[in-house]
Amino acid sequence: MLIAPPVLLAITVHEAAHGWVASRRGDPTALLLGRVTFNPLKHIDPVGTLLVPAVIFLMSKTLVGIPFLFGWAKPVPVNWRRLHNPRWDMALVAAAGPGVNLLMAFGWGLAIELMALLALVVSVPTWLLVLWVDMCVVGIVINLVLMALNLFPLLPLDGGRILSALLPPPVAARFSRLEPYGILILLLLLFLPSGHPPGLLGAALRPVVSGVLTAIPAQALVRDRFPI
Repeated sequence: MLIAPPVLLAITVHEAAHGWVASRRGDPTALLLGRVTFNPLKHIDPVGTLLVPAVIFLMSKTLVGIPFLFGWAKPVPVNWRRLHNPRWDMALVAAAGPGVNLLMAFGWGLAIELMALLALVVSVPTWLLVLWVDMCVVGIVINLVLMALNLFPLLPLDGGRILSALLPPPVAARFSRLEPYGILILLLLLFLPSGHPPGLLGAALRPVVSGVLTAIPAQALVRDRFPI
């Protein structure tokens, strides 16, 4: 149960951020469709948001001891033709999702520090402290993994959108042809070479997660619980 609130919040705010930045850059499509909201029901895909992340998170933690999260929400619609500067604004829209995941990871870390300060001045039940810390640690890990995963430079991930904006237009056009196969490539990377997640994808993302974790409050508690 501890995984549910951080997962829902991480994915919901991630998607809302895409829509909010798009609206600020000239495309109100997501705003008009009610997707710039913290209501998770507006963003949840029952399979991609709930079932797949929970199964892969538990499988990876149980089988190899390294938690990994993989899933998706309903994509936020963006009409690139309405953006002020479509090429660069699409990169900003894409970067908004991983950006808020980083902020949320930092926020979960601060929540641990604030609870520690509170426990110094008032009596907090041990069970509540343990529950709070465990949930916040999961929140940190989930947001950092989602940040790193979404920055992976492959379409349709956010990192692919950002890379596409940075590439020369002719190269970006050729790169975009990989998009229909992006999810399949990610799944192959997720399960190869051992057949268990996080596979090669986890090996690529782990240094990013570990490096960013050094700047997150209460990082020692995270490392005590997860071999990051």
